[in-house]
Amino acid sequence: MKYELSSFLIYLIQHQTKLGRISPLSVLSQELGVSVASLREQLESARILGLVEAKPKLGIRQLEYSFAPPVLASITFASALKPEYFNQFSDLRNHIEEAYWYQGTSALLQEDIQKLHELVQSAKAKLNGRPIRIPHEEHRGLHLTIYSRINNIYVIGLLESYWDLYETIGFSTFSDLSYLSSVWDYHEKMVKAISLGDFSGGFQLLKDHQKMISQIRNIPLPQKFE
Repeated sequence: MKYELSSFLIYLIQHQTKLGRISPLSVLSQELGVSVASLREQLESARILGLVEAKPKLGIRQLEYSFAPPVLASITFASALKPEYFNQFSDLRNHIEEAYWYQGTSALLQEDIQKLHELVQSAKAKLNGRPIRIPHEEHRGLHLTIYSRINNIYVIGLLESYWDLYETIGFSTFSDLSYLSSVWDYHEKMVKAISLGDFSGGFQLLKDHQKMISQIRNIPLPQKFE
């Protein structure tokens, strides 16, 4: 199946060095020789792809390219259609983290490693506090920080979309304390290994940690996706 770029997408490519506000559709219609109705449809497609945002009174604005929005749109639909599709995407995400572990960890700066330590401390404080709070922001932040220095928009986009879907499905509210405590014990050991330069030891901890996702795969997915 061949995908052809619309007139609006071609316009965005030609003006990519001028990220920011875009002319109104009425003006673009005359410039591109395309009807306003057709441009509205093309604009909506571009919005789903995460290429633009359109707000009342503020107009249309071109955004920096990210691979995550179109992936998230597709896998959100797929996971609502068949829960097994989330498990398949989760498996893909695990393989991506394994494949890029050494590249990601070896590229981390000292400030990144410090951030990882702080995320672990924050998560532990939430789990040990009263009331107990689920450290989802820390969970997402830790995994994404480990791979943040990888110069590959597709890897980053896939990992980001996984965590966005993770929130949509509701796993970010998973409240089994023993499970969460075990997860963060692994995270703490992983971060310690990274800080010591023991990337192979950290890699084994990552693989052991990934197996724990099987403990929550049997939780029914919400019937309504927002």
